[in-house]
Amino acid sequence: QVQLVESGGGSVQTGGSLTLSCLASGYPAYCMAWFRQAPGKEREGVAAIGTDGRTTYADSVKGRFTISKDNNENTLDLQLNSLKPDDTALYYCAAASPFLYCGGGFEESEYKYWGQGTQVTVSS
Repeated sequence: QVQLVESGGGSVQTGGSLTLSCLASGYPAYCMAWFRQAPGKEREGVAAIGTDGRTTYADSVKGRFTISKDNNENTLDLQLNSLKPDDTALYYCAAASPFLYCGGGFEESEYKYWGQGTQVTVSS
């Protein structure tokens, strides 16, 4: 069992920055991702790190967001820069089973464990 706790959300103005963190406990989490869900929209993948360390980004955040993982601390960070109002959403941390290989994409069925989410609000 893996427990995920997100932190770091908040309210910023357009162009601002935030850093989201996700602490995984229980088992080492090798394949993790950030998803987000805006009001009235479906949840979408934002950034992911696969079991082999490869990263994937949604086109809408490339060049602005950076995902990083600390395997010693079992934490996953997401640096959000140049934020836009369209980035407003509830951001979720997700982790795949530590016993299976995971490619690190945005297929939600790959991720067995989910956090409760942290809110990011960007005002214009």
